Amino acid sequence: MSDNVQRFGYAGLANSAEQRNKVMRNTYWLLALSMLPTIAGAWLGVATGITQALGGGLGLVVFLGGAFGFMYAIEKTKDSAAGVPVLLGFTFFMGLMLSRMIGMILGFSNGSQLIMTAMGGTAGVFAVMATLASVIKRDISGMGKWLFVGALVVMVGSIVNVFVGSTAGMMAISVAVIGIFSAYMLYDLKQILDGGETNYIRATLALYLDLFNVFQALLALLGIMGGERD
Repeated sequence: MSDNVQRFGYAGLANSAEQRNKVMRNTYWLLALSMLPTIAGAWLGVATGITQALGGGLGLVVFLGGAFGFMYAIEKTKDSAAGVPVLLGFTFFMGLMLSRMIGMILGFSNGSQLIMTAMGGTAGVFAVMATLASVIKRDISGMGKWLFVGALVVMVGSIVNVFVGSTAGMMAISVAVIGIFSAYMLYDLKQILDGGETNYIRATLALYLDLFNVFQALLALLGIMGGERD
């Protein structure tokens, strides 16, 4: 009897570990795939200049409306075959919205270098957080509520700064975004590893937003501090 219970217990642990590994593997594949529509959207935006008119309040309304609309659709389709195409559509939209900043950065003589540096920095942050998530044994799920509050604060600050246009404010917000979403990256990865997140589409969305925000904030900081004019 006890032997059967033990065997059942070990099988349950093995299945649980297998499920977590499957979610992580699918998440990584979909996260890598999601970069392609992002790049396509950014290229289209830069090439056509379609987002150049989306400054100030109009750009904010389009971005927030589109982003939250897509995230709602992803939540509704995360368990169906439509979930992946909707997520990829969202990443294309995010690339399109990012193209305005990329176009501004490319206006610097060292713009391409700044973009590559921001990409390398984002990849470095992800590597560090993935390593930490795999070695930290304690439960960090309590971080979630504090990170959510922090994200709300920087979002409100970002909205205010759209109308204020303060360079110092932009720098402070960018630093805060890098810190908060780097920590969110650790939190989201740990959720997958610990079995707290079992849907790979939702997991991919969370990690994509972490990476997007860190990259955008790094790019903004590099542009302000290291942009060079001819």
